[in-house]
Amino acid sequence: MSESTSSTLQYRFDGPEEAPVLILGPSLGTTWHMFDRQVPELVKQWRVLRFDLPGHGGAPAHPAGSVAELATRLLATLDSLGVQRFGYAGCALGGAVGIELALRHPERLASLALVAASPRFGTPDEFRQRGVIVRTNGLDPIARSAPDRWFTGGFAAAQPAITEWAVQMVRTTDPGCYIAACEALAAFDVRAELGRIGVPTLVLVGSEDQVTGPAEARTLVAGIPDARLAVVPGASHLVPVEQPAAVTDLLVRHFSTAWQQPFDTGQTALPAATAPVTAPAAPAPVAMPTAAPAAPPRTAPVAEIAAAAVPPRPVAPPDRYETGLKIRREVLGDAHVEGVLARADEFSGDFEELVTRYAWGEVWDRPGLDRKSRSCVTLTALAAGGHLEDLAVHTRAALRNGLTPQEIKEVLLQAAVYCGVPAAGSAFRVAQQVIREETTPAE
Repeated sequence: MSESTSSTLQYRFDGPEEAPVLILGPSLGTTWHMFDRQVPELVKQWRVLRFDLPGHGGAPAHPAGSVAELATRLLATLDSLGVQRFGYAGCALGGAVGIELALRHPERLASLALVAASPRFGTPDEFRQRGVIVRTNGLDPIARSAPDRWFTGGFAAAQPAITEWAVQMVRTTDPGCYIAACEALAAFDVRAELGRIGVPTLVLVGSEDQVTGPAEARTLVAGIPDARLAVVPGASHLVPVEQPAAVTDLLVRHFSTAWQQPFDTGQTALPAATAPVTAPAAPAPVAMPTAAPAAPPRTAPVAEIAAAAVPPRPVAPPDRYETGLKIRREVLGDAHVEGVLARADEFSGDFEELVTRYAWGEVWDRPGLDRKSRSCVTLTALAAGGHLEDLAVHTRAALRNGLTPQEIKEVLLQAAVYCGVPAAGSAFRVAQQVIREETTPAE
């Protein structure tokens, strides 16, 4: 096991040093223990590296705000170990990391498996709203609802120990890192890029997954040129936990038969990790309560010629309207922006374009202030001007931008001194209602 830094990830190795390296990436709110039941069979052919997301499983709390940053930290970890080429299987957010590797670093990837993954996870609003809930209430509401999202009802009822393990796994996650991971998923959208993935890919999904189900899996298979689909009956989102034997068998078969070699080498095994590893100082993470039967052994990976790396695309100068539309959606939410644009007509359309291009594409995109600071300024100005409808919209935006209800209260108290008590009183009533709506967990 290892101790991570702000530029690397906490990891552990299992299996023989001379074997090819196979990496297993966890989902949001879980730890590397979600793959405990796959490891005994996988280590018969591969050296398995499992990693924890920042702030998960006792890993140091160094938040990563994008999937690209998580992939960069993983590659930095592998570089420090001398691992150049590897197979990769990831679940949900871990699957997004695998897609990022396949798109940006295809020369490193020998084979890919995407478990409960999607080219776009829900909507940005959903994950930013989850961040608001965690920032206000902590992780307990998310932890209590995790079994409903992760497991079928029958499994949760029959396996109370594993259900409780899932709840505790979320509760022990660092809230700041969880929120950052939500932001990473909110910004992740590779639907237009799937055709550039050149590595053999297995797309694996539980038939009962209500989070990233068979529809999302079929989107991946339709977009990735060399992909095949495996639907596991009787499983929900954490399919490696709920149906461990089936997942193990599918992973062994895929990585045994679809393992591309680099174009310029005929080696059949990957470099072994040689750097020393040390035990982490972090507390011991919550481990899987029980083990599963091992899958039957399979043959060693077959070498093939890998696809050539895709050259980088030229970067076009930013379009201020498109930049503004993106920021406007991120700050105010897709639903609000879609409603505003849908109501625009020949009379008001030019005004909405002006607001999008200059307010959002110019001012909100300037580097001088972060979004939290801009929200503070905006709330003060709207309270002073008595623009209560816009104040409600920007109170929601402030919560999404990272302000807590306590911080919003301080902004409005400051406004009461400098803008007037009546203006601030009206602002408090509007903000109070919005905060109640936005921070109350769904039943």
